[in-house]
Amino acid sequence: MAKSATKKSVIKKILIGQPKPDSDKSPYHELSRKYQVEFVFEPFIILDGISAKEFRKQKIDIASFTAVIFTSRNAIDHFFRMCEEMKVSVSQETKYFCINESVALYLQKFILYRKRKVFYGADANNKSMLDVIQRHKEGERFLYVCSENQQDNEICSSLKHFNADYQLAFMYRSISNDVTRVISENQFDIICFFTPSSVKSLLDSFPNFEQNGTYFAAFGSNTGKAVQDAGFKLHIEAPTPVAKSLPMALDNYLSKSK
Repeated sequence: MAKSATKKSVIKKILIGQPKPDSDKSPYHELSRKYQVEFVFEPFIILDGISAKEFRKQKIDIASFTAVIFTSRNAIDHFFRMCEEMKVSVSQETKYFCINESVALYLQKFILYRKRKVFYGADANNKSMLDVIQRHKEGERFLYVCSENQQDNEICSSLKHFNADYQLAFMYRSISNDVTRVISENQFDIICFFTPSSVKSLLDSFPNFEQNGTYFAAFGSNTGKAVQDAGFKLHIEAPTPVAKSLPMALDNYLSKSK
């Protein structure tokens, strides 16, 4: 049985359930200097790309879609990987609908970025993205690129509700990473989750995990729900009107706790 750290008055160590950022310009580095806290990076999940051979079984003609929905940078990476493997040429007129500005800007790695064909929600959440999609749905065929085991039911339900012409495209799948060592060897004051699968990964490594005084943070409403459904208490949430990202939410929380 794994037991988390007991509650402390000062936050000293935070686990970020994602790979370590490549750049020192990461907001986590700024938070570390600002509040004298240590960040440990360990992904809760590993993404496994679905092969072109396997993808063909879904019988999806990528070139026939006029718009693509992305909720993460990973989805963008695997979409263009799949296009390259299948030798699909993406039309310059294809429109892209993204969960937030950060994901939208990541498209510059693959396309000539034009504001007239890249859209994102102003509030960095499902609802704001879906509002944009609803305004532009007429005449569009949407391809929602997602994980085989992590498609967002809220997005699918909304697309159906306003009769959008869409199809799911599974291009990768998430696999639980073994986080036994990093959690056993450290006492974390805050553990940060970014997907519902990351909560499952914690329980795969520690089926009897006890939260005790450790604070849990979650990015995304579905992730927050997964934390609570697992019987844990959620302390820090993003996005919110005052914190569009998890680093911003941590900044707010740390400033108050200090």
